[in-house]
Amino acid sequence: MAVIRPLRPRRGGAERRGQESVPLVETRLEHLVVITGFSGAGKSTAMNVFEDAGYFCVDNLPPELIRSLVEVFSQGGSKVERAAVVSDVRGGVYFEALRAVVDDLDALGVSHHVLFLEADEQTLVTRYKETRRRHPLAPEGSVAAGIASERALLAPLRDRADLVIDTTGMSAAALRGKIADEFLPHAAATKMALTFMSFGFKHGPPREEDLALDVRFLANPHYEADLRELTGLDDQVVEYIASDGRLGELYERLFPLLDFLLPQYVSEGKAHLVVAIGCTGGRHRSVAIAEHLAERYRGHEGIEVAVAHRDIDKRPSA
Repeated sequence: MAVIRPLRPRRGGAERRGQESVPLVETRLEHLVVITGFSGAGKSTAMNVFEDAGYFCVDNLPPELIRSLVEVFSQGGSKVERAAVVSDVRGGVYFEALRAVVDDLDALGVSHHVLFLEADEQTLVTRYKETRRRHPLAPEGSVAAGIASERALLAPLRDRADLVIDTTGMSAAALRGKIADEFLPHAAATKMALTFMSFGFKHGPPREEDLALDVRFLANPHYEADLRELTGLDDQVVEYIASDGRLGELYERLFPLLDFLLPQYVSEGKAHLVVAIGCTGGRHRSVAIAEHLAERYRGHEGIEVAVAHRDIDKRPSA
């Protein structure tokens, strides 16, 4: 990884010219990031970092529309405070206007940064071969020829960038971490959204889980008449599930596994993780365990915990 130029402090246009900063547009927009650079250098990964941090993101935006977007954000009803846009050679002839548009942002006093991503030619060629995509500047020719044409177009923008990152030999996780360290508050950048979700197998498997746990081997409160209408949120149900000792044994084995896995996912840069716990109906055992896990991991460093009960409101069958 080679970071060519360090990030300079956010400044409005007038301040960059050594004058008192007086924005020419009134806007709630506090920060705009313009992401550009070589095709295949990691711009999509970069945009995902900002999107996960709550930025309003637009991919493949022609330069002329960047100013229009800022004008939209300047309207009274706009609530957008942070935005990131990707603008690159896919914009065709319009891309040549990007440097002038960035200068316009200076003149308007809009707080912004230009992030430029690059990689050596062999890395870019290899990435294109892996994806089997055509280079936008050489749809009928070689990838190397497209990269050469792109290099000439990008040279003025590279000089204008606030931060240049060479992604040669850099993993996606390392790139995400570098961008987060440079642009985002540390707490916001490293928090992983962890959801413990209960569900019932009889209602179908979950669609969004990363890890799934089947707890149908535990004692089922459904077959107890005085517990059937209750849920895993009720103490009586939890006590029944735990009565034969198997729930405690499950936790003894599950906690060390999660204690190992969760920091690994945070370190890797994963933004969202869904741990799904399934029982038959999704109202008793899975609910109790999801609640217990959420309580245990709430407050852990680098994790923002939520709990969801997909099927808890579905009426139990006789």
